[in-house]
This record gives sequence, C-alpha cells and structure tokens, in this order.
Amino acid sequence: MDTVTEHEMAIAMALQGGIGVIHYNNSIEEQAREVSRVKRFKNGFITEPKTLSPEDTVHEIDRIKVGIWISGVPVTENGGMHSRLLGIVTNRDIDFLEDRSLKLRDVMTTDLVVANEKCSLEEANKILKESKKAKLPIVNDKHELIALMSRSDLLKNRDFPLSTKDRKRSFSVLLLSEPDPGIRTDWTL
Repeated sequence: MDTVTEHEMAIAMALQGGIGVIHYNNSIEEQAREVSRVKRFKNGFITEPKTLSPEDTVHEIDRIKVGIWISGVPVTENGGMHSRLLGIVTNRDIDFLEDRSLKLRDVMTTDLVVANEKCSLEEANKILKESKKAKLPIVNDKHELIALMSRSDLLKNRDFPLSTKDRKRSFSVLLLSEPDPGIRTDWTL
C-alpha cells in the first residue's frame, strides 16, 4: 500500500509495513526535510546524530529540538562527529532548568556507558538493554564519537516487527518528483 503523504503519515505507514510517498508539491528543501524526518525516526546506529560542544548552551539544544524529536545530544570536544566524546545532555539534565544560557559543560552527564565501534548491532543492543540508559554512544579506540544508539529504537523494533526498513534499518520512504515536461506521460495501452 502506498499514498502521497508528509512525514507523519509516512512514519505511520512504515510502522505498519507500508510506504509513504513524499509529494512534489513542496520545494526541494521541504521534500528533503520530510524525507530526513522519516529516516531519522528509527535507526540502528545513528551515524549522524546532532552533536554540540561543551561551550554551547542549553538554548542551542532547544533550537535543535524544533522540528525534530531528540531526547539526548552528545557533547564532543569540537561539537562534531569524530571528536572526543565528553558527555551527553538528555532531557533529564535540562527539563527543569530555567536558565537556558547555561553552558553544556555545566549540565552534561559525564558518567557514560559506551560501546566500541567494533561491536555488532546485536552486541550494542545488549549493552543498551543491560545499562538501562536511553542513549548508547559508539566510540572508537580514541574515545571519538562514531555513532549513537537509542533505546526508543529498540522499543520500536520490538513493538513494530513488520515495519518497512531499508538496508540501513531506517524507515523506507519514497520521494515523488515532477517529470520533465518534455517526457510524454499520457501513455495509452
């Protein structure tokens, strides 16, 4: 089953084993944003998580969360991937903070459970389950952030075993584009 949709319906359809088609009535940027929202909804290893530096503020997390649901942001030395992991800021760290100008270095959790990049998805899932944490950073031998795993993804895998996923284990979604005006579209059989 398929239908023309936006990200909310595409996610709902993928959870049930269908596939949504993002329509072309949006700009290219809006189409890309819709596809990104579907793809980020469920992952095995999240290879491009949002990251920040210890000098960023809680307000920056608030800004990132507009339009995307995330519950934790890794904090690295330079604020990017493949940089030394220093901590993580979760909703539990900031939910009740009134001063949103606080630096992340002052609110982040630094006592982390991590997995090495050499572990399999199954091994990482086991570590995440046993640690009872919401996020599991995946690091290399230099303790640089390589990826992230989310407990909510484990729950979705359990609760929706027939969901439609691509080979990277994120939801499948199609993008509908307008044909070239020079291409004949009125084929008759």
